[in-house]
Amino acid sequence: MAELASWQYPLIAALFIWGGFVRSGLGFGGAVLTLPFLLLILDQPLVFLPIIAVHLLVFSSLTVWQSHRADHSATTVNWRFVRWALLVMAIPKAIGVLGVITLPGQLISGFIFSIVTLYAVSYILNRPIRSNNKVVDTGLIALGGYVSGTSLIAAPLVVPVAASRVAREQLRDTLFALWFILVLVKLIAFLFAGVDMQWIHHLWLLPCAAVGHVLGLKFHDYALQRDTALFFRVLGVGLLVVSLVGLGRLWLG
Repeated sequence: MAELASWQYPLIAALFIWGGFVRSGLGFGGAVLTLPFLLLILDQPLVFLPIIAVHLLVFSSLTVWQSHRADHSATTVNWRFVRWALLVMAIPKAIGVLGVITLPGQLISGFIFSIVTLYAVSYILNRPIRSNNKVVDTGLIALGGYVSGTSLIAAPLVVPVAASRVAREQLRDTLFALWFILVLVKLIAFLFAGVDMQWIHHLWLLPCAAVGHVLGLKFHDYALQRDTALFFRVLGVGLLVVSLVGLGRLWLG
C-alpha cells in the first residue's frame, strides 16, 4: 500500500469495520458499500480488492460454518442455486478478471463508481433491480459474473435473482457460498498475475473487519424480522454522493 498520511489510516480502519458489518449483516454489499469510499482515500483498486477478497473468504466461511453448527437439521445453503449461478457466470467472470488485471486502474475506478451510482439510485427510489423471468434472471447473473470479475461489486445484480429463488432463511448463507467460490477464483488469478496481496496490512485490517462482522451478525438477526427499506435509502444517498465525487475527481483529474 502506498505511503499514506496519518489521518488516512483510521479512516481505512473504520471503512473495513463498516465493510465487515455490511457483509455479515446483509450477506452482500461488503465491497459495493465500502470500495467507493476507499477509492476516495487511495484511487488504486488493486490495493484494496485483494484485502477485501481475503476478508470475504474468511468471514463467509466462518458464518456458514456457525449457521450449520447451530442447526444440524437443515442446510443453510441452497447448493442448487449456487451450481446454476456458477455455470452461467463462468465465462463472463473470466473475461472480467482479465479486464481488472490488464486495464488501467483509473478506468476500473470509473467503472466501479458508475456501477455504484446506478445501484445507489435504485436504493434511494426503493426500486432494486428485479426480474420476473428466466431469460432476464440469466442475463443478470451473467452480467453479475462479469462485474464480479472486475470489481467484486456484483451483489445488487445477483441478489434479486437469488431472493426470488432461495428461501429467506437460506439467502445469506447461499450468497456467502457463491461469493466464496467467485472470490477464490479471483484470488488465484491475482496470485498468478503477480498482484501484490498486501499481506502485511491484513494484520491490522483483519481485526477491524472482525469487529464489524460481530456487529453485523447481530444486525442480521434484527433485520430478518423488520423492514430495512429506510436503511437502504440512507445508504443509497451516501453512495450516490461518494460515487459522484469520485467520478468528478476522475474527470477533472
